[in-house]
Amino acid sequence: MSPPRRKVAGPVRELDLLKEITQTIAGSLDPGEVLNRIVRMTARVTGADRCNIFLAGEDGQDLVLMETTSEKREGVGAVRVPAGEELRIIEVNAAGDPAALAMQDSPDDRFEAFLSVPVVNRERVIGAINVWHRRRHHCTAQTVELVGIVAGQAGVAIANAREHQEVLKRNRQVETLSDVASSISSNRYVEEILQLIVTMTAELLGSNICSIMLHDENKKELFIAATQSLSAEYKSKPNLKIGQSVSGKVLRIKKPVAVLDVRHDEDFMYPELAEREGLVSMLSVPMMIRDRAVGVINAYTPAMHRFTAEEVKMLQGVANQAAVAIDNTRLLVRVLEMEESIEARKIIERAKGILMAEAGLSEEEAYRAISRKSMATRKPMKEVAQALVIASEIRRV
Repeated sequence: MSPPRRKVAGPVRELDLLKEITQTIAGSLDPGEVLNRIVRMTARVTGADRCNIFLAGEDGQDLVLMETTSEKREGVGAVRVPAGEELRIIEVNAAGDPAALAMQDSPDDRFEAFLSVPVVNRERVIGAINVWHRRRHHCTAQTVELVGIVAGQAGVAIANAREHQEVLKRNRQVETLSDVASSISSNRYVEEILQLIVTMTAELLGSNICSIMLHDENKKELFIAATQSLSAEYKSKPNLKIGQSVSGKVLRIKKPVAVLDVRHDEDFMYPELAEREGLVSMLSVPMMIRDRAVGVINAYTPAMHRFTAEEVKMLQGVANQAAVAIDNTRLLVRVLEMEESIEARKIIERAKGILMAEAGLSEEEAYRAISRKSMATRKPMKEVAQALVIASEIRRV
């Protein structure tokens, strides 16, 4: 259904509209809500049959359809046009015109008139507002000026909403780092800690897959130790040699690497898997303990994304926290192994003493007797020694 048409009548009405535009567009800090208000307000005050808004993509090369008054939503986020045409006001006969057709929500729709006005913030063009008419229509200078006013207010509102989202994102980053630190200081097993880390990181960065790959120093390979992905194909992908693919390169150079599109990157080894899993941009950072890399954290996004310096810094912080958790766990394992070894030696020494006293064996003969029994029964020497001690205690009862 087309929005009700409204005629602009005189300076007083223009002031009323300007006030209404300002209040409506500036009434939210949610980016999605701001864009929705912009297109609906524009369609209403211009009497257009359709309005949509394109914004510059993160790669800076294309404009991406971000919102529309159309009930058909499949084009949102998917329709892209080369940047450049949004730099000026365009008014054309839309029927068959390439500039107009490129910015349609759906190629099946038919419009006769098209107006596109750039959205500017701080002298930088960040997108375009487009209005469409199904019948032949000439936009008056007043209408063009009105859409320009909306576009000007929209530029400020979009920038404010984005800045607000950045503040919220930074707060979430701090909370994530705090949660990671809390997890590491808890009594959780390292596997559970790593799983929590990839889950929190994926949510924070909007990743469809986040994974931790650890360095097997004996095999000189990277293997997936944790991922929040449910994809069996991703989980079962082969281990990587050091220096192999993007992750192996990151481990070798010990520096973060961001890839805009892994599907077309010569270093990435699994472009077909990326295509099937919807992996586009990738950020890989080393997990560092002092000057040693013990693994990498990889985060993938479902659309092209230029990772900011803040995002790289945040993920590097998470990676280093994860490295601490792994190092602490390995240290604990070594301590437990040492304690176990000391306890085993004590029991073996006690069993040797029993054999020397009861069987008249020398210390070396007693040790060999325990060793032979261990090999014959395929049990650790500690268990054999424990059995000897228990048997001796029973005989004394």
